[in-house]
Amino acid sequence: MKRVLFSVILLLAAGFTFAQVKNVKDAKSIASDVKPDFAKAEELIKSALTNPETQNDPETWDVAGFIQKRINEKQMENAYLKKPYDTLKVYNSALNMCKYYFKCDELAQVPNEKGKIKNKYRKPNAASILSERPNLINGGIQYFNLNKNKEALDFFGAYVDIAANPMFADQDLLKKDTVLPQIAYYASLAATKLEDYPSVLKYAPYAANDKEVGKYAMEFVSTALKAQGDTVKWVASLKEGILKHPEHSFFFGHLIDYYSNHNKYDEAMQFADDMLAKDPKNAFFLYVKGYLYHNMKDYNKAIEFYGKTTEVDPNYAEAFSNMGLIYCLQAQEFSEKASTNVNDPKYKADQATLKGFYEKARPCYEKARALKPDQKDLWMNGLYRVYYNLGMGKEFDEIEKLMQN
Repeated sequence: MKRVLFSVILLLAAGFTFAQVKNVKDAKSIASDVKPDFAKAEELIKSALTNPETQNDPETWDVAGFIQKRINEKQMENAYLKKPYDTLKVYNSALNMCKYYFKCDELAQVPNEKGKIKNKYRKPNAASILSERPNLINGGIQYFNLNKNKEALDFFGAYVDIAANPMFADQDLLKKDTVLPQIAYYASLAATKLEDYPSVLKYAPYAANDKEVGKYAMEFVSTALKAQGDTVKWVASLKEGILKHPEHSFFFGHLIDYYSNHNKYDEAMQFADDMLAKDPKNAFFLYVKGYLYHNMKDYNKAIEFYGKTTEVDPNYAEAFSNMGLIYCLQAQEFSEKASTNVNDPKYKADQATLKGFYEKARPCYEKARALKPDQKDLWMNGLYRVYYNLGMGKEFDEIEKLMQN
C-alpha cells in the first residue's frame, strides 16, 4: 500500500512539473499570437516564476522577458499606426524585460553536470536589452519629474546595471557610454532623496569623475557614508572630495566641522600641509590653512595665510572677508582690556590702537564687496561695524539702509 501511495505521489509531482513546463510554453505561444492575450500570458508565467520546479530554469525567465518584449512591440506598433498607446507601459515593459533577461542569463551561466556552460540566451537577449536601453532613460525621467523617486531609481539604476553586467562585457559600455555618468548621477540623486544609502554607494561612483556632476555624486557618497555611521570612510571621502573638487565647499565645510568638533586641529593642519606640499601656490589650499589658524584663534597666522591666498588669487573674496573679520575680532578683544577712562594717560593710545584694527578691516571688507556685491554675508555686517566704529556717517547710513532692506 505504501509503495502504491509513493508511486501516486511521484506521479502527482511529475504532473505538477509538467503543468508548469506547459504554462511556460503556453505563455510564449500566447504572447506570440497576432492578437496576444498578454494578461493570460503574464498569469501563466507568473506561476512558473514562483514554482520550485521551474523558477530556476533559464527558459522560464527567458519567456517572461519575451512577453515583456512583445508588450513593448505591440505598444510601439500602435504608436507607428498613430493609434492610442501607453507610454508608461512601453517604459515599464522595457524595464521588466531587462530584469527577466538578467535573471535568465544568471541561471544560464550555471555550469551543467559536466562543468560546461551552454548559454544560448545571452546573444539574442543582450541585443534586445540594448535596443530598449534608451527607454530606461525616458522612463526614469518621467518618474523623476513626477517625484516618484523609487520608480525613477529602478529605471536609472537598470540603465547603469546594464553597463556593468557580464552580458555586455564585449561592449565596454563603462568606457564608451558617455551618457552613463549623467544617468548614474540621477540614480544616486533619486536614491539620496529616498535615503537608500546602499543604492547611493552603488551608483554614485559611476558619476564621480564627470566634469559636470562629479562633485555632487561624491557629495552623495559622503552623505551616505555619514548616514551609515562609517566615520573613517566618511572623512576619507571628504578629503578626496576636496582634492578633486576644491571649489565645492561641501567637502571643506564638513571636514573642518568634523575636525573642529573633535578638536583634531593637528590632523587638519597636517592635511592642509600635505595639500600645500603638492601645490604650494594653490589659493584654496592656502585659504584652508588660514581658515584652520582662524578657528584655532591664531589670528596673526590666519592673516598671514589669508594674505598669501589673495596674493595668489586677488579675487578671493572669502579670504578678504575673513581678514576683515579677524581685525574686528582683534579689536573686540583689545577693547575688553583697553582703558575707558578719558583721564588715563593710556586712553588716547588705546583708542588709536583700537581704531587701527578697524582701519585695517575696512579695505578688506570693501574689497570683498567689490568682488562679490551680491554675496552680502561676506561684507555687509562687517562694514556696518567698521563704519560705525570709525565714525563714517555717510557710509554707515548707506549700509544701514541696505540692512533694513
